[in-house]
Amino acid sequence: MGGLFGVVGVNDVVEDLFYGTDYHSHLGTKRGGLAAGNGASIVRYIHNIENAQFRSKFGEDVGKLHGNRGIGVISDYEDQPLLIRSHLGNYAIATVGVIKNIDDLVARAFRGKCLHFSEMRGGEINPTELVAAMINREDTFEDGIRAVWEFIRGSSSLLILTDGAILAARDKLGRTPLILGKKPGSFAVSMETCAFPNLDYEIDRCLGPGEIVRITADGVETLMPARDKLQICSFLWVYYGYPASSYEGINVETVRNRCGAYLARNDDVKIDLVAGIPDSGIGHGLGYAAEAGIPFRRPFVKYTPTWARSFMPQHQDIRDQVARMKLIPIHEIIRGHKLLFCEDSIVRGTQLKDTIQRLYASGAVEVHMRPACPPLAYGCKYLNFSRSRTELDLAARKAVAALEGPELKDLRDYTRADSDRYRAMVDWIARTLSLTTLRYQRLEDLVSAIGLPKSKLCTYCWDGVAVE
Repeated sequence: MGGLFGVVGVNDVVEDLFYGTDYHSHLGTKRGGLAAGNGASIVRYIHNIENAQFRSKFGEDVGKLHGNRGIGVISDYEDQPLLIRSHLGNYAIATVGVIKNIDDLVARAFRGKCLHFSEMRGGEINPTELVAAMINREDTFEDGIRAVWEFIRGSSSLLILTDGAILAARDKLGRTPLILGKKPGSFAVSMETCAFPNLDYEIDRCLGPGEIVRITADGVETLMPARDKLQICSFLWVYYGYPASSYEGINVETVRNRCGAYLARNDDVKIDLVAGIPDSGIGHGLGYAAEAGIPFRRPFVKYTPTWARSFMPQHQDIRDQVARMKLIPIHEIIRGHKLLFCEDSIVRGTQLKDTIQRLYASGAVEVHMRPACPPLAYGCKYLNFSRSRTELDLAARKAVAALEGPELKDLRDYTRADSDRYRAMVDWIARTLSLTTLRYQRLEDLVSAIGLPKSKLCTYCWDGVAVE
């Protein structure tokens, strides 16, 4: 997905910029970047963070950066922040989101015959560079950002570092969050509120969908008011978000505990202990165990000091190997027991299948799985949730293809938890993964656990309901 952090202050803010950006490391996969402004000059550093922590790559750079304003980004795969020179001035820009119609927009840009793009590896075009090019076609930053939202299919939240301020813009439907923080002498903007407490920032407010603000050391000025329609990504609470963070004033860990409680209320399985697939499944598992009155244990512990995130490598076999090396089984807790695991979700199921086999090999009598969200039936159209080339990689779609063939287009019966087709799909996934039982969260319970009206949540990946 990626993460953004920006800060402006009366004095030098580089230390806050460094640590604030670092608190977004769980959101990105390949690149990290910092840009700081001192007077009219902007200095930027970008590093590959695929196999090393953000702090280890940027530790030396912090001593070279100086300024009273800066932006940082943890990126899915593209280099950023980018330094741009245009009629709007010199600025740095960082984005989070996805552009699904990037080829069409590039072709449209080329019709002007006076534009080119730097090529990334594999012939791809940096989407942040495309966003900058679209902004530069307009007379103001605000008009340019509005044009981006009008023409792209997907989403884009962004930070722009100018010669005297930071512009922060939350995408037009608020699919990703941006939250303002403040302390004496400084203002910050962050995707994750967990970046604030240890840097002594207090949460001021969330930007609304489509809101654009200008942040200086003197305060925050609204350049474009928020829109009425909100479609924030529900998966932030299920998986992506850090437990200490809150979006729309709703804490991630609290929602995960409620998700687990809902799973327990709808369950009658006889088990010895509850666990969570680490790390994001732990909050769900704790909620299940508390509601069911069953002990919570850790049959697996996660070794994080040296192993990178399991979905970072491009090749599935390497991802699987990394995931395996990170999870260390505790045989004394596994052997002879009936285990129930809470998981944030089942995406492809490839790593989970190996995990389940390792449990049986360690002596588990039964393995039950309780994902905290419904089956993922549709690939995300709005964020970089997955780099898969086809929806058919999803475990639920594999099941549908096996039951009816890959050409089935109408999936509505497979997204209704009370239908025979839904039950057949879940049974197929359970057999494929060698699970004793598999029961997914019901969508209405997930919505209740989050606590926002469904009309304000994006649930497309589960029910196919798209709000543009």
